[in-house]
Amino acid sequence: MGLTLALLLVISAVTGVLLALKKEVDIIQPPTQKGVSKDLAEWKSLNELSAIAENALHETYPEQNENSIDRMDARPSKGIVKVLFEEGNWEVQVDAKSGEVKSIEKRYSDWIESLHDGSIISDGFKLISMNFLGIGLLFLIATGFWLWYGPRRIRLKKRNG
Repeated sequence: MGLTLALLLVISAVTGVLLALKKEVDIIQPPTQKGVSKDLAEWKSLNELSAIAENALHETYPEQNENSIDRMDARPSKGIVKVLFEEGNWEVQVDAKSGEVKSIEKRYSDWIESLHDGSIISDGFKLISMNFLGIGLLFLIATGFWLWYGPRRIRLKKRNG
């Protein structure tokens, strides 16, 4: 049980550090590009932007022809829409006003996050492993506190006799 907890702690710690650095390290998550306009009234429709992103990914990487959109992340403050695909962690950033494709890159932060929370295996595993990890950490904190506090208490009792 201790080895399992230790393995989960190491995985969680390493992936947690990587996720904390995702905005700083371009290979983990591509930097957010800047678009032409922050005014939503000037933006193309989500339907147009999704078609632009799909075409760009499929033309650049023909092997991704069957890859469909998972979600779209609109960034009004940057004038950009990030289009994320279901397979392979692909991200296409499109200028929301002009429709210009600003970048087509892999986004490893989503994969790292699924490893971090255990959902890479299954949602059931995520639920069990995260509860095991949380309860295990609470146990380690409680026993660590007792190992620190217990001897102090005994010494005080001996002194006060």
